Order: sequence, then C-alpha cells, then structure tokens
Amino acid sequence: METKEVNVTYETLFELLKREKDMSDLQKLEPNFFNYFVDYLNEKKNMLDKKDSLFSNDERKNVENQINNAKRMIKEIYDRREKKILIWLALQKSKTKSHVMDTSSLLENEKRLFNEIVKVLDSFRKDIIDKILDGMYPSEVTIEKKETLANDASNPISGNESNKSEERTSKLVRFLYSVPKFVGKELEEYGPFEEEDIANLPAEIAKVLLDKGRVEEIKGD
Repeated sequence: METKEVNVTYETLFELLKREKDMSDLQKLEPNFFNYFVDYLNEKKNMLDKKDSLFSNDERKNVENQINNAKRMIKEIYDRREKKILIWLALQKSKTKSHVMDTSSLLENEKRLFNEIVKVLDSFRKDIIDKILDGMYPSEVTIEKKETLANDASNPISGNESNKSEERTSKLVRFLYSVPKFVGKELEEYGPFEEEDIANLPAEIAKVLLDKGRVEEIKGD
C-alpha cells in the first residue's frame, strides 16, 4: 500500500490556516494536499457510520464538531489562497508583464486559476487602459463576449448556449459592504463576503442584495 507523504489532521489544518492568515506570501503545500484532506474527512465520516457500542455520544459529538470545523477551515484556507493568487500574483503579473513569477507555491488547480485570471486581466487592460494611454477610445468588449470566446475555444458547439443561460440566471456583483454567510431558498450557502469581493450570484439573490444597497452589479456594457 502506498504511504501518504503527509498526514492531514485537525491540528495541521489549524496550523496551516494560521500561517495563511499571518503570512502575506502563499504557503507551500504538498501537491496532493486537497486529496489528503478528502481522505481525512472520509475517515472521520466512516467513524460516525460505525455501529460501535463503545463509541459514546460525547465522542460522536466531538467527531461531528471536528468535521464541521475542518470544513470551515479548509474553505477559509482556500478563500485566503484564492485572494492571494488574485491580488499578489495575477494582478502583479498583469501590471508588470513580468515573465519571472514565483508560482512554486501554487497547486496544479491553482495554477490554472492563476493563468485564467491573468488572461482576463491582460485582455481588459489591453482593451481599456492601454488604448486610453495611446489616445484611443477603449474597446466596448463586454465580459459576456469574452466568456463566449473562452467557451467557444473549449467547446465550439455549446459555448454560446451555456453562456447565454448563465447570463440569464446569474449576475456578477461587487460587494460594497461586508455580508455574513446566508442561505438561499434551496438551503445552499453563500458567503461570507468582504467589502470589494466579487461574486457571480443567482439573479434572485443578486436582486435582493442590489435592492438593499449591499452590492453593485458589474456590467459589461
């Protein structure tokens, strides 16, 4: 049986979250860290599924709390890493056009996120500020059109249809104030969101937040 390179525990999750909070740099993780977390989570769930008479109610409650807290920690770890990728890496690369960026701390899926963000930032920077500095009017290229191009490249048949469907059912918004976690009508969880966060939300939920003045819609036009 293959031996794991890392042993994810409640304590290691707590320590990693603390480092991500305290350090401005992205912390280096094992390449399969998220897979190891899933294994840890499933082990805890399997403990709850066992019909063991020696497993007391207090012990069961403790495991349930560990599962819930572990989920909260892994989400906050991901959120903080995502924000660092956007602010410190992708934005800096797009601004400086540097070809020398240290991405060694990125996991493989985070590298894909980084590359896609850089593409979007570069595209809008070229269409707006670069043209303005050259004395030209900015291009009227909407977010939706750029998404269509991206979808067409990966799925030339269904790209336009999926983009139109998403446009009808969701809105891209920027948060003007912090909003705590809330639940949608299907009991799905959203947030929490901080001021200046950007999120793609179902149209109904976005409308409620817009009416309350908590967000503003980001329109391509």
